[in-house]
Amino acid sequence: MDQKLETSEAREEVNARQKAEPLFNLLKKLGLSVDSQWHEPVFTVEGSEELIASIPGGHTKNLFLKDKKGRIFLVVAHVDTQVDLKTLHQKIGAQGRLSFGDSERMQAMLGVTPGSVTIFGIMNDADGAVTLVLDANLMKYEIINGHPLTNWATTSISRVDLMSFCEATGHPPLITNLGDASNE
Repeated sequence: MDQKLETSEAREEVNARQKAEPLFNLLKKLGLSVDSQWHEPVFTVEGSEELIASIPGGHTKNLFLKDKKGRIFLVVAHVDTQVDLKTLHQKIGAQGRLSFGDSERMQAMLGVTPGSVTIFGIMNDADGAVTLVLDANLMKYEIINGHPLTNWATTSISRVDLMSFCEATGHPPLITNLGDASNE
C-alpha cells in the first residue's frame, strides 16, 4: 500500500511539473529570470506559513472574483493584507459587490484550480477578460512569490520582471492599496 501511495504522489508531482512547463517556457522566451522551489502542495495561506518563512520576498494570496456584471478580477494581495470584500469593489472599479468566481471559469480563464490561483495564470487569459489588480503593499517587495500554475512549487520573480510579464501577457495591472497589512 505504501508503494502505491508513493507512486501516486510521484505521478502527481510529475503532473505538477508538466503543468508549470508552459509558464517556464514563456518566462524564458521573455528573458525573465525566476527561481522555483518544489515542495508538498499547499492549498491555503495558513498551510504555507513554513514556506513563507523559508523563502524571501513578498508572498501572495490570490482572489478570483466577479462583479454583478460578470466582469472577472484576479486580485493579488500581500499575504498579510486584510482585504475587505465588502468595500473592495469601490477600490477596483467593479460594479457592485464582489463574489468568488466559480472553479470552471477559473480553469477556463486562468488554467488553474482552486488552491493554485496565481498571478501567473494570466498567461492563459488570451482574451484579456481578466482584470488584474495588485496590492500596493505587495509591490514594496523586490522579490514576489507565487505558484507556477501548480501549488506544488513557489516561484520567485523580481518585481520588475513580474511587471514585464504582466505587460507581455496583455494584463497591465491596477495597483492599489487593498487594505491594511499587519506585518509589513
